[in-house]
Order: sequence, then structure tokens, then C-alpha cells
Amino acid sequence: MEPIINLENITFRYQAEDDKPALQDISLHINKGEWVAIIGHNGSGKSTLAKTINGLLLPETGKVTVGNHVLNEENIWAIRKMVGMVFQNPDNQFVGATVEDDVAFGMENQGIPREYMLKRVKDALQQVRMTDFSSKEPARLSGGQKQRVAIAGIVALRPDIIILDEATSMLDPEGRQEVISTIKKIKQENELTVLSITHDIDEAANANRVFVMRQGQLIEEGTPEKIFSMGPELVEMGLDLPFPERLKEALLTREIDVPKEYLTEEGMINWLWTSVLKK
Repeated sequence: MEPIINLENITFRYQAEDDKPALQDISLHINKGEWVAIIGHNGSGKSTLAKTINGLLLPETGKVTVGNHVLNEENIWAIRKMVGMVFQNPDNQFVGATVEDDVAFGMENQGIPREYMLKRVKDALQQVRMTDFSSKEPARLSGGQKQRVAIAGIVALRPDIIILDEATSMLDPEGRQEVISTIKKIKQENELTVLSITHDIDEAANANRVFVMRQGQLIEEGTPEKIFSMGPELVEMGLDLPFPERLKEALLTREIDVPKEYLTEEGMINWLWTSVLKK
């Protein structure tokens, strides 16, 4: 597979005199078309890492490559055109008086001709199922709807990569599900690479690969099945277990034999139906 993001020995300090770097000698690659989740407790360096990818932060040492561009002053805007970021609080991203104005804002900054811009706004709102809200004020939307509009604003710019920086952490369960289902849909339709920065284990379960960070270091990497099977080790890192693993633990306390391997929510439903409920 073709890497679209490559980090080589990245170290970053917020202040030159800091003894402990926020990122310590991190190397990783993300392949084109992958969904990768980076998990870890607060302060582990997840968001700092995301901001080095699109040049919001420049590493002290190491090399960042996005597509064919090495991150430097000459290439920084080419990289930012490739990478769209959706942040934690959508209210901080809104600048337009209406939903369609807000989706158009980034394209106006890029000088995209109006006829193309109008089509992209329409297409982006269709992709996130917000066409009926195009003339509404963003402030009057629900949390999940606001994030879907923020995603539409990124999609309209036609990036190759979308980074979700704790983008669902302020939402209720329904809003989180809205956003995740939207990302799944547009990833498939646009062949996007998705990088999800999160402490929500259930969100991370959608990824192809999961990176685990602690105290600025990358300490584990693998499929969701591998990472979530760590069980107690995740809890020791300050992380929760995904819902199927929590359910398995609850069933074990009732002396019900459960599969040892990791199960997705769909896998857990199928196992319950075939092995427990039909008995």
C-alpha cells in the first residue's frame, strides 16, 4: 500500500526550555485510504501529533512527509490543501451567517470560481445529509448537525486526508453516531484517508489500525482486534474498553462462557443470537 503520511523520528517541545517533549521520537506511516485511530489519555500527545501533520506545529527534530511533500516553509500550503481538520468544538469553526455560507468560506479563501463553489457547497451538504438546513443559522443546529456542517466545509475543499481531532468528544451518543456514520460514508465516496484523534474506544473501533500513545510516545500499534484484546492494559493506560469487551466481562461474572477473541458490536450481536439467545 502507498503511504500518504510518513513521520520519521518526530520530537516536539512547546517551549525550548521544557525538559520533557510533548512528542518523543515518533515514527509512523499511514497508508492512502486507511482509517487510523490514535488513542491515549489526555496529555498523551495525540492532538500535538495531529497538528504536526498539517504544519500547525513544526517539529523540533524529525521529518514529516504528506503525499510527495516534505513539511517545510516552502511546502506548508501544499500540505494544508491536502489535509482538512475537524476540531472538538464546531462553534469555534463557524464564520458564516448560514450553513451554506459557512461551507463556502474556505473555498472563498482559496479563490475558487463561484460556479464551482456553488456546486461544491451543494455536493458537500448532500454528502453529510444537511441540504435541508442550508439556509439555517449554524448556532441553531444540534451538536451533531454542527459537526456535520464542519465536515461539509472540509469536504468541499476536496482534501486527500481528514483529521478528526476529538471531533466527537463534546457530543451525546446520538451525535457521535451521526458524525461517525457521516465520516464512513464520505470516506467511501471520496476515497479519503481518515485520521481519528480520540479517547473514545468505540470510535476507534472503526479504524483499520490503532496507535496507542502515552506521555508523548507511541507505545503500541495494531488492528483494533489486537489493541482491544489488551483489556486490563488499556485500563491501566487510563483508557476504557470498547462496549463488546465490557459486555463480555459482565457475562463472565454470570458464569457465561464468552469468546476469547475480540468481537465488534456486530460480531457480539451475532454471537449472542446464535450462542446464547437461541439456547
